[in-house]
This record gives sequence, C-alpha cells and structure tokens, in this order.
Amino acid sequence: MAIEIRAFAAADTPQALTLWRSCEGIGLSSADEPQRIAGYLARNPGMSFTAWDGDTLIGAVLCGHDGRRGYLHHLAVDQAYRGQGIGRALVDRCHAELRAQGIDKAHIFVYRENEAALSFWKGVNYVPRDTLALLSASLTE
Repeated sequence: MAIEIRAFAAADTPQALTLWRSCEGIGLSSADEPQRIAGYLARNPGMSFTAWDGDTLIGAVLCGHDGRRGYLHHLAVDQAYRGQGIGRALVDRCHAELRAQGIDKAHIFVYRENEAALSFWKGVNYVPRDTLALLSASLTE
C-alpha cells in the first residue's frame, strides 16, 4: 500500500500523541493536550501533516509560523517506517506551506542528546545555531 501524506486534522491528535509517546526524543507537555493542538492547527490551517499506511498513522509533524519565522514541532515517524523518506516528505510539505505563506526561514527544537534527530535535521539542511541560546519562562507560575 502507498503511504499517503495529508493535512493534520484535529481528529488525528489521539493517534499522533500515541506515536509521539512511542518515539524517543519527543518532549510532550501540557501544551500538547488535544485542545491545545486543535488550537494550533486552527491558527495554522493546512500547515501540519500526517503520514498514513492505510488506516495507521505512521508519521506526524506540527508546523506553523508567527508571521516572520516558521516552526516545526514533534516530527516523528514510526520506527518500522524510518529510512523510507517519510520524514523528509513531511518536512518538504511543511516547507512548501511556509514558503506559500511568505516565510523564508524555519526553526526546530531538538534535545542536544538526540543524536538521531540532529543527524536527520542536518540532512534536510537545518544548521545548528551555536550563537543562540534557548531560554523559556513559565507563564503559569
């Protein structure tokens, strides 16, 4: 059966969460609760994608932008399907949508110790930015 890539629908969230939880290096938080993902998808319509083998979700990525820069989150492909170009195809679809929105640069967040992810992202032309530091602030404390 051919792999189908389609827009990420809010109804896909439970299966995506199952996939993300099964993959090493994906950091989930309260920002990834289904209603929050639905809000993200509504704010960035048609920019996030899923990959399917029949009725089985085998890949997912969230994509959006702030009007200046694009962001990809939680790219994951089921272990059994890796190495077949599915991750790259998902990224390519995100990049095409970002370009269509006039966005000319995208950022990702990867745990430093996630060597496999770092290797993948470098392979799709993402460059580490050693001159930048990521800082976060909790707005609920």
